[in-house]
Amino acid sequence: MISERHIVVIGGGPAAHRFVEAMTAREGESIRLTVVTEESWLPYDRVALSKALTTAGEAVDLTLGRELWDRPGVDLRTSTRATNLDVAARSVTVSSPTGTEELSYDDLVLATGSNAARLSVPGAEATHVYRTLDDIAALTAEVTRLGEKLGRPPRAVVVGGGLLGLEAAGGLAELGAEATVVNVAGWLMNAQVDEGGGQALGRLIAGTGLGVRCGVMPTQVLRDESGAVTGVALQDEDPIDADLVVVAIGVRPRDELAREAGLDIGPRGGAVIDETTRTSAEHVWAIGEVACFEGMCAGLVAPANTMAEVCADRLAQGSATYPGPDMATKLKLAGVDVASFGDAFARTEQALEIVYADPARGLYQKIVTTDDATTLLGGIFVGDATPYSALRPLLGRELGAEPAAYLSAGGGEAPDTELPDDAVLCSCNNVPVGEVRAAVAGTESAPPCHDLAGLKACTRAGTQCGSCVPMLKKTLDAELTKAGVTVSTAMCEHFEYSRAELFEAVQATSLASFEEILARFGTGRGCDVCKPAVASILASLRTEYVLDAGRGTLQDTNDRALANMQKDGTYSVVPRVPGGEITPQKLAVIARVAEKYGLYTKITGALRIDMFGARLEQLPDIWMELVEAGFESGHAYGKALRNVKSCVGSTWCRYGVLDSVSMAIQLELRYRGLRSPHKLKMGVSGCARECAEARAKDVGVIATAEGWNLYVGGNGGANPAHGRLLAQNLDDEHLIRYIDRYLMYYIRTADRLQRTAHWMAELDGGIEHVHDVVVADSLGIGADLEQAMARHVEHYEDEWAATLKDPERLRRFRSFVNAPAEPDESTVYVRERGQRRPATAAERAGRLEDGVILDEAAPTEPVLVAGLQIPVRDQEA
Repeated sequence: MISERHIVVIGGGPAAHRFVEAMTAREGESIRLTVVTEESWLPYDRVALSKALTTAGEAVDLTLGRELWDRPGVDLRTSTRATNLDVAARSVTVSSPTGTEELSYDDLVLATGSNAARLSVPGAEATHVYRTLDDIAALTAEVTRLGEKLGRPPRAVVVGGGLLGLEAAGGLAELGAEATVVNVAGWLMNAQVDEGGGQALGRLIAGTGLGVRCGVMPTQVLRDESGAVTGVALQDEDPIDADLVVVAIGVRPRDELAREAGLDIGPRGGAVIDETTRTSAEHVWAIGEVACFEGMCAGLVAPANTMAEVCADRLAQGSATYPGPDMATKLKLAGVDVASFGDAFARTEQALEIVYADPARGLYQKIVTTDDATTLLGGIFVGDATPYSALRPLLGRELGAEPAAYLSAGGGEAPDTELPDDAVLCSCNNVPVGEVRAAVAGTESAPPCHDLAGLKACTRAGTQCGSCVPMLKKTLDAELTKAGVTVSTAMCEHFEYSRAELFEAVQATSLASFEEILARFGTGRGCDVCKPAVASILASLRTEYVLDAGRGTLQDTNDRALANMQKDGTYSVVPRVPGGEITPQKLAVIARVAEKYGLYTKITGALRIDMFGARLEQLPDIWMELVEAGFESGHAYGKALRNVKSCVGSTWCRYGVLDSVSMAIQLELRYRGLRSPHKLKMGVSGCARECAEARAKDVGVIATAEGWNLYVGGNGGANPAHGRLLAQNLDDEHLIRYIDRYLMYYIRTADRLQRTAHWMAELDGGIEHVHDVVVADSLGIGADLEQAMARHVEHYEDEWAATLKDPERLRRFRSFVNAPAEPDESTVYVRERGQRRPATAAERAGRLEDGVILDEAAPTEPVLVAGLQIPVRDQEA
């Protein structure tokens, strides 16, 4: 037991966060924690730093559990630096913008992390580093500034071909720079993969569009007279042109506080610790990258987390020991699959290496075992890291089959090996398989976790780097099967995952194409079920033009044409009319377009005007006229927001209490283009008379004298359902916040083609669960859901306008790939009630009904309809 102890933590990175979390979680302890960090940010996830660089300046939130800093007894001091440590007096001096203070402590934990290593060559002062959120902000701003100044993509050179260097290069490329990686060693990621793996990796990286120069030594950063960077000089090589240089050659432990205090320092820096994480000074501990264990500082999250847990346990008078670093690594670069673990370089005496190599395809897989080929020592996977999640927990254990059976690149399927309870499934959070199994089974104090999201929440497995998620899912399924639970959530024969599970897996691995996702998580070639589902997932996660990068072939017919195909093979065009509000000028444009192209027009039940009968090659011309008039796609073709219906509200109606039109327009413009498992409809009523029929919508908003009432899960169609009240008397800010959370939670967890009503009905807890997640933020994901919606809003682009701007995209809108855009006259039309429409079968057979005549624009010669020759009749027939 700890009694009234004051623990000071120096540093505010992931290790410090994990230590505070572990310390405060121990029952019966009366402690006071003061955390001092130089950064202005709350402790954030440095493992996910690449996400911030690839969001083009977007305010991504990497904060680690911000609620931790609101707990009683926890005092987080940001923008505060520790300047002196007096181990004899048990005090540390800290400096902040408000002044200098001396903090006394009972125990002190050094979690100061490390600094990015710098080049020691002329001109190095003009380089950037890739280490903190401030570094990311500086890089993003510089790429933007250079692009505007130069009028072309900036040329960036990244010095360092390790994990951080490749992630930095990939991020810079996504920001619009032309990135080249320079590495001193002969191959990329030379600290994690051997030469064979490096050769395969080099081909993969080159395939992403990044430049690669290995085996070269930078000697100078070149600059012009104004000081602007112009290139990088190389030893015995021609210089590389550059406008921006980023250095990612490693890290150096931040051990200056420990040095000055007289603590033992490792041969390469870092405060020396023993297996308890205690330093050479009494009551001083060290964790994370500043800690040197057995001569080495580990720069990975898994060892830092383990040290934090051991340190907390020891301060709580436990007996945990640090076993040494787990150096397993996985590259977080979209489109490139790389992983290594254990004795990857086969340094163990008489180690045996089983290798599959196909450098031309960028494939390399190696398993290292003992000389009798039984005990797993390590492995390297490049191009296909599928075996990693299954093999990583078996490190140091006997394999259940011949090692070659685990090499998926050879076409085999890994044996189904049951892991022992003490095998570590999630190395980032040190979660053993037994803990996962116990969570699935449940206890007297904790209900069983029978879904992946719940299992991650209660065990923390799979919540950091995400590489163990496939094995976590496999373990969950195995335990449910043992318990007699045989509910299959497979999306189709090609994917064993449900849509929600596949969404999480794709999000965790940042895969960007159907081919990558299928190779990693599926089998076969895919089908009409899984292809559109994967396309929807990619559209939700990547906020990119839906038909680019090979995603067009995945879409349903309507999505491929960005318009709804009708029974006669033509398309309908539905421009967005937010909230149903439209000006006379825009009405005139719709009338002009419909008349010009001979389109049948109808006002829909969603307060919009639909125009039918457009041929595929006519769509761009129609869009051009509509876009020039200020219209955009109404997404009537996609599994996305269709519309937000509204009444006239308080502006005109004598019963209206709030401005329903303005709110409907605000909601429609916010959620337009939002891809989801099924179509979404919304309604906003200005009073309880409910003229907008809001309770029949997926999201319904009804005005009251006290504010907005929010209803969710209302659906029409074959199985109509009324919306359920989620929250009431809301102001505008809370209304939008809760809708953001609701929609994103639905998008992430619903099954394919599952409407909101059915989704809520299948949730354990139904509307109460939705209320807990959306309003009470019971899962602690509210901020993440809001941030995901903010990304959608910021990156929204009208798909019609985006198509018109790109000649390559316009090529899709031809009746035949190699044919000119000529009219297709293979359909007979008639004219009725003053409008043109396709003829019915009876009409095509020549039996015209009263008041129906052949369209005056029809050809004068017989035409073919479905292979039959149809006689043409004149208008007087």
